[in-house]
Amino acid sequence: MQLSKFTDYALRVLLLAASNTDRNTTIREAAAHYDISHAHLKKVVLHLSRHGYLAAERGHGGGFRLGMPAEQINLGVLIRSTETDFALVECFTPESQCCIQPDCHLPRILAEALGAFLDVMDRYSLKDIVLRPGAFPLPL
Repeated sequence: MQLSKFTDYALRVLLLAASNTDRNTTIREAAAHYDISHAHLKKVVLHLSRHGYLAAERGHGGGFRLGMPAEQINLGVLIRSTETDFALVECFTPESQCCIQPDCHLPRILAEALGAFLDVMDRYSLKDIVLRPGAFPLPL
């Protein structure tokens, strides 16, 4: 299993915002820190803002900051909001054409494994992974 780039970027943006509690961070700064497309990060920031994870401001002095305390940002809930596909194998999808699906036990085991992954992520918040102050270089 691999998390999507969208989820990866969402976690990175939240880590950056959590380390800059004294000011707004701009999408341009985040893109420069991570060497990621500005356009893609804009979509990530919009999603996180819509879900309350970030508070975003437009215009001069704008940018984003955490929209709630880091301890209230549950990693499992966040991942569920950013991942669009938890179909680990074809038989998890309604369109599955796997000929052994009726007798196969693999989907049950994979579903259990996915559940265990999400259960572990549910035990942690952004606060548990926040980087020390100064871990990010000053904005470019």
